[in-house]
Amino acid sequence: MYSAEERRRRDESVWTLVQGVLAPLQFLVFAVSLVLVVRTLMTGEGAFAADISIIIKTLILYTIMVTGSIWEKVVFDKWLFAPAFFWEDVFSMLVLALHSAYLVMLFGAVGTVEQRLGVALAAYAAYVINAGQFLWKLRMARLQGAPSEAVPA
Repeated sequence: MYSAEERRRRDESVWTLVQGVLAPLQFLVFAVSLVLVVRTLMTGEGAFAADISIIIKTLILYTIMVTGSIWEKVVFDKWLFAPAFFWEDVFSMLVLALHSAYLVMLFGAVGTVEQRLGVALAAYAAYVINAGQFLWKLRMARLQGAPSEAVPA
């Protein structure tokens, strides 16, 4: 997954730490927002709080995407779609598109609250899949960096 030089650049980059801070923050905001969205869909109340939480989630997503692109440039010398993270980046584009569609619906007054929150839920489902992709890669990177006797056959 990483060459020795890429691993060195990854380990020395401040952007690795930035990603390590933003990823759990994004997950925390996602979890709170998911509760607010589901509450609104179930009760019809709290749409404003749900909208604010989705906006915050989307802003953090944009931030993690920009800083992740910088990280990829530092580590792999490609802004996006480096071979090691190609499919994660492809799926990230879907996640970005769905979050952006939600913002267009919100600020453009397109659709009902339920339709808008439905798009947010689709964005969140895609985010969960994408987060799983990155967690898998993190595990693979740790196994790659482990001493060979510690790596299961």
